[in-house]
Amino acid sequence: MIDQQVSLRGGAARLPVRPRTGRYLVLAAVFVCAACGLVYELELVALASYLIGDSVTQASVVLSVMVFAMGIGSLLAKRLRGRPAVGFGLVEAGLALVGGSSALVLYAAFAWMGESRFALVGFSLAIGILIGAEIPLLMTLIQRVDRQDAGGAVADLFAADYVGALVGGLAFPFLLLPVLGQLTGALLTGTVNAAAGGALVLWVFRRDLTRRSRWLLILVNVTVIALLATAAVLADDFERAARRAVYGDRVRVAVRTDEQEVVLTGAGRSSLGLYLDGRLWVSARDEYRYHEALVHPAMNGPHARVLILGGGDGLAAREVLRYPDVRSVTLVEADRGVTRLARTDSALSALNAHAYRDPRLAAVAADPFNWLREGHRGYDVVISDLPDPGITASTKLYSAEFYGLITEALAPGGRLVVHAGPPGARPRTFWTVEASMGAAGLSTRPYRVSGRPDDVVAGPERDRDRAGNPHCWGFVLARSGGRVPALRLPPRAPRLRFLTAGRLARAARDAERGRLRGLQPSTLVHPRYWEEP
Repeated sequence: MIDQQVSLRGGAARLPVRPRTGRYLVLAAVFVCAACGLVYELELVALASYLIGDSVTQASVVLSVMVFAMGIGSLLAKRLRGRPAVGFGLVEAGLALVGGSSALVLYAAFAWMGESRFALVGFSLAIGILIGAEIPLLMTLIQRVDRQDAGGAVADLFAADYVGALVGGLAFPFLLLPVLGQLTGALLTGTVNAAAGGALVLWVFRRDLTRRSRWLLILVNVTVIALLATAAVLADDFERAARRAVYGDRVRVAVRTDEQEVVLTGAGRSSLGLYLDGRLWVSARDEYRYHEALVHPAMNGPHARVLILGGGDGLAAREVLRYPDVRSVTLVEADRGVTRLARTDSALSALNAHAYRDPRLAAVAADPFNWLREGHRGYDVVISDLPDPGITASTKLYSAEFYGLITEALAPGGRLVVHAGPPGARPRTFWTVEASMGAAGLSTRPYRVSGRPDDVVAGPERDRDRAGNPHCWGFVLARSGGRVPALRLPPRAPRLRFLTAGRLARAARDAERGRLRGLQPSTLVHPRYWEEP
């Protein structure tokens, strides 16, 4: 929205309605345009966080670029104030087209070009310029309708602007996103924007328009609305094509939960893939390497009561439940959609060995941080199977405060294992996780294992494949108290496909060779994770 004052000029307009009615109609247009403008902003932030990640950075980029661009738009609007009605009509048509199509174009750039950052900045700049041009033109129009004092006109316009922003800001997460989705929601918003701006100019200010200007605005608005409506009709087909471009031709399930987009591809052990917000989370070809390395070292010791944080796919639970002396497993997963698929999808439930059918497993739908604050205690083993740390919603789940809560939940001598990201590709992130665990009073032992068939990788230069995917996984094993935990398999471990005592010993040595010292812990008020190049 615009926090600025502009000079007021212009003579009285010849209106088809009384001045008081015309004033209310202008304020109504301000309300609608403000609501649409904020929806565009939130749409860009949400889609950028989903496609690019690191929500804090993306929100900062979008909002700062848009506010800067709004100042430019205000200056450019000076050239249009001689013909404010035509100028406002063209600005709103352009804003409707650019803002309404922004989600579709960003998703297309991500799907077919693999990069949407430049498109994000371009749309932020264009939408900001067009929003910035609105208020100066509307100030001129409302003064031509009803010659009130400048202070009163500014107060009325800004009041309508801010109330519209409130409605748009609430409508986006509670109506547009859950009911229509990102693509259709943006297209509908653009259609409403074009209709409101075109109706105001072509009806209330039609006597200010020349015949040529009137037909120009009619043609432009009809074209914009037709384009947006056509795109809305084809949105489902476009989304399916874009998903095929991102995930391949084997997409079986694609759902948008309250937390994220969840996609399942393939059906068998060699092809099943689970994607969360466009990022591969589980690949059936090598997931056993990850889950064996995550779970079994932590099970070396008492393990009657086990707590799994995250891991809604049920694969970590599968490994835990292979121990017959485990009495209870509590799985805390924030996304009900993931746990629902893990229960009901035939391929995924087969991969997790139908873990959710085991009476020892109790699943809880809750945010792990808030759930731990409720005071749950007495766990022999805690397994943190959460998305990689970063300046996102998962940041607090890698903070010193979070590990302090886990420490309180552990039984005396209990053990914690944390998935901490690839130590070669993102070393500062990995070692910051370890520093944060140490700040909570935990004694730690880091280790890294390979995601490749050639076992433990030998150096950071091999941590990524040609697509930039990490080839190794980093973990930190910890225990309460002062003694560093031993990194070895339990004496009565079940038969494993990948993990051996020799591989674990090499995994610890490989991790220590890349240690970064002197890093500060990440806390809630000072998060220290970021996307590393």
